[in-house]
Amino acid sequence: MIRVEGLRKSYRMGEVEVRALDGVTLEVREGEFIGVTGPSGSGKSTLLHLIGLLDEPSGGSISIQGIDALALLDDERTRFRLTRIGYIFQDYALVPDLTALENVVLPALELGVSERQGISRATDLLGRVGLAERVDHLPAELSGGEQQRIAIARALVNSPALLLADEPTANLDSQASTMVLELFASINRELGQTVLMVSHEEIHRQYFGREIRLRDGRVATDGIASG
Repeated sequence: MIRVEGLRKSYRMGEVEVRALDGVTLEVREGEFIGVTGPSGSGKSTLLHLIGLLDEPSGGSISIQGIDALALLDDERTRFRLTRIGYIFQDYALVPDLTALENVVLPALELGVSERQGISRATDLLGRVGLAERVDHLPAELSGGEQQRIAIARALVNSPALLLADEPTANLDSQASTMVLELFASINRELGQTVLMVSHEEIHRQYFGREIRLRDGRVATDGIASG
């Protein structure tokens, strides 16, 4: 489903070259729940940003569902992200002036789905993440855990092939974190949703089917996760 080969990302800091990723090669199969782990600065978020087409690599290739993602033009890349990739950020990234329902339906409308279809899909997803009674609430009226569940519903509204989550529980307490992880596991198990999630929490390993551990911008280990 996803094939990453020799992926590199370098930054210049004055006269120093910083290699955030240094030749990462990996494959993600459909329906996997993969945790990307490793120490701070190992390249976890950089890898997710590149696979999510939010940044350009310095070298290497990314193929998603047989498509050379790096060869896409800007408008093609935007549509590709809307149709095939759902992204969940640490800080929820909700539009503060929109209700829960409006936040979730927005990506569907951007794709050209009718308002009626979009609202129906968004309502169903908010029910699935346990927020059926919160559809008319603004983000400021909701807890952090509830806001992150809205973000998950929004990421799923266009039925993406791949769900990317960048430390989605970093700003949550332990109870809300567990609820979000259980939700990811349920979505993966019941919908067959492919999930690639960055985490630095050891306790999260019990939810992963596979763990890719990075160190110094390279794959250190790749195998079945052990919780």
